[in-house]
Amino acid sequence: MKGDIGVIGLAVMGQNLILNMNDHGYKVVAHNRTAEKVDEFLQGPAKGTNIVGAYSLQELVDKLESPRKIMLMVRAGDVVDSFIDKLVPLLDKGDIIIDGGNTNFPDTNRRVAALKEKGIHFIGSGVSGGEEGARFGPSIMPGGSPEAWPFVKPIFQAISAKTENNEPCCDWVGNDGAGHFVKMVHNGIEYGDMQLITEAYQFMKDGLGMTHDEMQSVFIEWNKTELNSYLVEITSDILGYKDTDGEPLVEKILDTAGQKGTGKWTGINALDMGIPLTLITESVFARCLSSLKDQRVEAEELFGKKESIVEGDKQAWIEALRQALLASKIISYAQGFMLMREASNENGWDLNYGNVALMWRGGCIIRSAFLSNIRDAYDIDPELSFLGSDSYFKGILENSMSAWRKVAAKSMEVGIPMPSMTSALTFLDGYTTARLPANLLQAQRDYFGAHTYERVDKPKGEFFHTNWTGKGGDVSSTTYNS
Repeated sequence: MKGDIGVIGLAVMGQNLILNMNDHGYKVVAHNRTAEKVDEFLQGPAKGTNIVGAYSLQELVDKLESPRKIMLMVRAGDVVDSFIDKLVPLLDKGDIIIDGGNTNFPDTNRRVAALKEKGIHFIGSGVSGGEEGARFGPSIMPGGSPEAWPFVKPIFQAISAKTENNEPCCDWVGNDGAGHFVKMVHNGIEYGDMQLITEAYQFMKDGLGMTHDEMQSVFIEWNKTELNSYLVEITSDILGYKDTDGEPLVEKILDTAGQKGTGKWTGINALDMGIPLTLITESVFARCLSSLKDQRVEAEELFGKKESIVEGDKQAWIEALRQALLASKIISYAQGFMLMREASNENGWDLNYGNVALMWRGGCIIRSAFLSNIRDAYDIDPELSFLGSDSYFKGILENSMSAWRKVAAKSMEVGIPMPSMTSALTFLDGYTTARLPANLLQAQRDYFGAHTYERVDKPKGEFFHTNWTGKGGDVSSTTYNS
């Protein structure tokens, strides 16, 4: 009996996905560039299962039933292209290659087109949930060649996480790089969520002078509210974890955060598409700032930086902080969905935003209770342009506004940096302001560069230029896109 699917790459994610597939009755053929890794896997975690090994790509291909389905769980970039180049001569028309890594979506666009010419289908699939998710049920976001989906669908939906209604957190996202784009935005929102939580932690620790046990208790309670989510849950675990000397381990961790690029890609695409992804981009910059550790230590001494204590009723501040975190979190998701909408329009993907929310409901890092409310919002209005306009989320944002402003203002007053939480508030203020000062900005552009402007008392699309000084001339530069 031949294998149902082959997996290349036996790092922890690859191994756990293979074991997950085996648990659901699929025969998996495992391959790694180093034969020793295959042996270690077969004699270790895969011992006693139906998983079989392949020590060459030819052996892998020979052991699979047609159409062959081969999933790459390798480092994104050139490694993926290298394996594709080696696999193509061994495959037949109609076979399927799947990239399950964190790939930048233009690479998936390119690979889908190139392999289509050879008669081979390609799927670029986001996989979220980390090691545990891969093993017991990740969120899976496949896109690429639609002809391939029926062959992969039973496997992917079987191994994916399930909602409380037993719905699989996996569905077809769209053509070409749609799956990897949605996974990229997922990771961008993840950056934002994590940064927001760290800002709340710093406000409690440095502003309110709370102990780690007190903060752990707060996050446990918050997880019983609308903030119920994986990241809030693990934060409570982290804050309660003690080192061997009984002190909180988290305070012994160097305050420099790493990143692998997906948050940066999200910000770059937002800039390219003209979407104000302010919160997520600030969270990326916050990680960049954290890396300047030596400079920050010197600057604190140079400026004599001291954070003031936040005075007042501690419980009232904690509740205000909860509301500010919740409201900011909504803005993070809202901006992410704005970016997906623009990308869908530009690329003709026809994304189903309710389905995206469903795919994120379980298994993934940003899974949270209110993703069900996001799904409901897009079921009611598939053309919803701003998540905050939905009645449920609008109500939370309005009810949280006073507390949100209170926390933002106090953070500025006492010197606690909260870049993502304050930028989220500023975004909403800008989004809900009918007339912004961009009229003055455009006048400046016309003054020094003859870039023209539109008038509120004339039809849109009619452009004007003013010789502001009487010396600049009446010839304009080019019109602009707003």
